[in-house]
Amino acid sequence: MLLATYDSFKELKELEKRMLKGFPSMSQESALMGFSPVVNTREGEFAYHIEADLPGVKKEDISVETKDNVLTISGERKHKDEVKKDDYYKLESSYGKFVRSFTLPKGVDAENIKAVCENGVLEVTIPKLTKKDEDKKKIKVK
Repeated sequence: MLLATYDSFKELKELEKRMLKGFPSMSQESALMGFSPVVNTREGEFAYHIEADLPGVKKEDISVETKDNVLTISGERKHKDEVKKDDYYKLESSYGKFVRSFTLPKGVDAENIKAVCENGVLEVTIPKLTKKDEDKKKIKVK
């Protein structure tokens, strides 16, 4: 017996295409709104890793913070003013502010998160708690 697959979102996808037809492409739009860096995440044996591609962003313009179990990477790629006389050119690189947030999984050591930026790539390392650390609870003596 042959079963046909049914895409329940087919009509919704077609409606989205019709609605967005005639609007600028996302790449043109993002140049006006800032940019969103490409981010890769992976889980290692002892830590979680977040790698963000931030070409053209200086270390001092990057912020990495945690609050309420959410890690936030933010910053700004500043535009360089370039003057060319008697010539036409088009600047296609995006610039502006960006923010990316990630909910931290259970069992991480939020106090020892490290961030390193080299060659336009920010790597955030979020260590995992060992089972020994997870089971241990400090009790305050009154």
